Amino acid sequence: MPLRILHFADAHIDIANYGRHDPITGLPYRVVDYLKSLDAIVDAAIDERVDLVIFAGDAYKDRNPQPTFQRAWGERMMRLSRAGIPTLLLIGNHDIAPAESRAHTLQEYTTLAVPHIFVADSLRLWRPEELGVPVQVLALPWITRSRFMARHDMAGRSIEEIHDIILNRIRDSLETTLATEIDPAVPLILTAHASIVGANYGSERLVMLGQDLALSKDLVTDPRIDYVALGHIHKHQVLHHQPPVVYAGSIERIDFGETKEKKGYVLAEVSRGHTTWRFVPLETRPFYDYQIRVEARDDFMEYIMERLLSPEKLADSICRLRLEYPNELDGMLDEKAIRDHHDGAFHFKLAKNRLGSQKTRLGGLGTVESLGPYELLDLYWQTKSRPAEEIAGLLGLAEEILDIHPAAANDQPAT
Repeated sequence: MPLRILHFADAHIDIANYGRHDPITGLPYRVVDYLKSLDAIVDAAIDERVDLVIFAGDAYKDRNPQPTFQRAWGERMMRLSRAGIPTLLLIGNHDIAPAESRAHTLQEYTTLAVPHIFVADSLRLWRPEELGVPVQVLALPWITRSRFMARHDMAGRSIEEIHDIILNRIRDSLETTLATEIDPAVPLILTAHASIVGANYGSERLVMLGQDLALSKDLVTDPRIDYVALGHIHKHQVLHHQPPVVYAGSIERIDFGETKEKKGYVLAEVSRGHTTWRFVPLETRPFYDYQIRVEARDDFMEYIMERLLSPEKLADSICRLRLEYPNELDGMLDEKAIRDHHDGAFHFKLAKNRLGSQKTRLGGLGTVESLGPYELLDLYWQTKSRPAEEIAGLLGLAEEILDIHPAAANDQPAT
């Protein structure tokens, strides 16, 4: 009989980029969205009577979650525990502190020995007798340099050299485990929180300190492995078919970079030598990110209003409109009419990109000093001859990363 596995990853349940707080629960509405997705996953695990749940890392947005969010995550994990479903929680980069001696965000499940909940915070093989199901799981949590290298190993070495050494040590550890520890008669799953060479980040915004450590594809396609459950990259995708090498993707959209990505989890039936699987989409709050570009024309506002998304489509959505128009038409823009049209959206952002010649925009030094940070970024990228569509995307990212609201930011002179 094949083993039924539910695989999900990158919950990030406390990310609340947009919107307000729910007056009943006191939680940000976006956190409620994430918890609804997590509830749907737990419901599916129980209803489908899966044999094992694998969470491939990143429960929270960072390594210091608030107790309220730890409680919310814990309530869902306890449902799995009470249902008697073995659940393996892999440690991701957002779960772990840089210092090896510090506790990670899921430490309490090991400390309290919560029944049926297992925490994979080191590279090791989990055996059937530990998990209580006839499957082996080779766990590869997020790798930090300190975990694999002593300080003297890193002295005087470049980042590339350090990465090569770490990758070789990971390869040696995995090969040793595969050669000496596994039972060839029992299904084997590899779960890892990592980037794999060849994976598609899509349009996802990846903000990292330092460089990402990417594992080679051949490392995860060993024929002795029956299924590879991956986390870390938010875009769901399959990198290899047998054995299936699958990123489940995140359970909710993090930002506008993930607008077109479907979010969900994976149900797999794993047996020795063959695995089938399917991606199960989740019902998530709609995201819309669209652009209207206007050339010089008399019907400026009419042209814009005719191209706005319908109120029915916008209802309860998170929406960004990237508006691009000649600088000299700025006085004709009725921003209130645009915002009123999007009033039914859960959250709306208007990103304005005013087009004009570099000479006209710069003027004298006094003109530059009067520009706000948003307009200065716009101007800078125009001087670098970036395409208009790319500039609009960069301005949108700047707005999210720096928490700039264009209208407010541009009222403040540059310093």
